[in-house]
Amino acid sequence: MSKKQKTIILTGGTKGIGESIARYFHNQGHKVLISARSDSGLAKTLGLGAKFVAADVRKLKDHRRLISKAIEWTGGVDVYINNAGFSAWRPIEDVDQAFWDEMIETNLAGTYWGCKAAAEVLKAGGAIINVASIAGKRGSANNSVYCASKFGVIGLTQALAKELGPKGIRVNAVCPVYVKSEGLMAALADKRSPTGGRDIGVYLDKFAEEAAALKRLPTGEEVAAMCYFLASEAASAVTGQSINVDCGVLPS
Repeated sequence: MSKKQKTIILTGGTKGIGESIARYFHNQGHKVLISARSDSGLAKTLGLGAKFVAADVRKLKDHRRLISKAIEWTGGVDVYINNAGFSAWRPIEDVDQAFWDEMIETNLAGTYWGCKAAAEVLKAGGAIINVASIAGKRGSANNSVYCASKFGVIGLTQALAKELGPKGIRVNAVCPVYVKSEGLMAALADKRSPTGGRDIGVYLDKFAEEAAALKRLPTGEEVAAMCYFLASEAASAVTGQSINVDCGVLPS
């Protein structure tokens, strides 16, 4: 990005990919307002230039509060990153209203409300980045609800890029494949997941060897680096894109 210090709002920023994004932007000298339902202590660890504010992404008012806090802190908002979400596998017979509502409200509605709140304050040159998934581009067994949520994130990314483009606001998404994190490991431990509840490490190694062109899986830092590029002036002509960070699992 430019040498000008920017203010970044990041949802789901206390662990996993979110933590990697927070650390990456902070290490580059930008102000990062980190949000999640509970504080992991990351902002305190990062120190000056990082701030934690609790929020529930399912609530539009919470996104607006994050923006208010950021403006109080630094005077403005330059980049809004919608990362909050979770993964879980369920065959259709195990999907109930509660599971559907939690997944869709968090992964899809939570992203939409973040976009809406950001669109109200971002100026020309501002950027919105949504963390989707390659599951938003292809379906997989026992994953219908998660896929629906991430297909939706890609759809709203494309639509809002068209809508907000005339204002000079860019909207893009990143689509990671498996990135090793506490949340992913917990999801893969379920017998309804592709591992069948068996050895997760063996499954991921085999997946990388058989499905990834690079014979490995991406890291959280590599996802963060793509977010950083999309937030930068180097990506000034890039909007409406959903870019895979997947080591060549799904060439597109």
